[in-house]
Amino acid sequence: MLTALVNDYGSNSVVQLVEVDRPDPQPDEVLVRVIAAGVNPIDWKIRSGAGARLGMTLPIRLGSEFVGVVEKTGANVADFATGDEVFGMVKTGAFSEYLTVAAADIARKPAGLDAEEAAALPLAGTTAWQAMFGEAGLGEGQRLLITGASGGVGSLAVQFAKSAGAHVTAACSTRNIEFVRGLGADEVVDYTASRIENVVRGMDVVLDTVGAETFQHAFATLRRGGAMVTVVAFPEGDEAERHGVTVKRSFTVPNASTLARISALVAAGKVSPHVERTFRLAEVKQALDLSEAGRTRGKIVLSMP
Repeated sequence: MLTALVNDYGSNSVVQLVEVDRPDPQPDEVLVRVIAAGVNPIDWKIRSGAGARLGMTLPIRLGSEFVGVVEKTGANVADFATGDEVFGMVKTGAFSEYLTVAAADIARKPAGLDAEEAAALPLAGTTAWQAMFGEAGLGEGQRLLITGASGGVGSLAVQFAKSAGAHVTAACSTRNIEFVRGLGADEVVDYTASRIENVVRGMDVVLDTVGAETFQHAFATLRRGGAMVTVVAFPEGDEAERHGVTVKRSFTVPNASTLARISALVAAGKVSPHVERTFRLAEVKQALDLSEAGRTRGKIVLSMP
């Protein structure tokens, strides 16, 4: 089978498509024929060197979320059968024609979505869900600010938060205002026109998907006692204490029940993923380039041969 991997860290020049042996599932795993895989910033960050910081060992197979069909089940697997359409996330290896994954970490693909659309959901959706509801405890009636609201995580976060009854203020660039408004945001802030802390105040929760200066500026948008959860920054210093708020870094972990909840929202017509562009597996370097440029609306997806 074909897989995208890196033997060294660096630019896209280190990314290779190579033939490797097709794996066999362990007793609690399934073998999945991958149909589509979502492309995420973590993929090019691992390629660039984050893999070492995350304790990974070279060579590393790239890719962290997938949609596919079960080809074979391990001896202990009872919930899935050959031919089931499934989706989920893995630490590495989704940019492959086949992969093995723990059966406990996957769910059935949402009905009504094609494979490319569904591939936009597992990692980005789980990230948004765990950060907002798991870490921040977002609830009905609360006021939420989402930075990077047009991206893969942010665009789903807007829809999840609205389905939970939150009031959503979304920050994005000028070209994405109408797109984000169409997702259901109550208010949209153009961060290129003014600093968000100058126009947004009194938030109960901030979901930060951008980091850097945006993360620092977002503290001032919170009410005292509010909470910020970031999925990209590493909080340090005394900003939270100075503003009288809490701040957490959310680390995404596979969760099949979360995927099932997301599927239910898709089935109810409350969530619709947006795919900006689909590439073939052979075009993985172009897909990583586009992701790294940081201007993607929704998600980039790889389609397998």
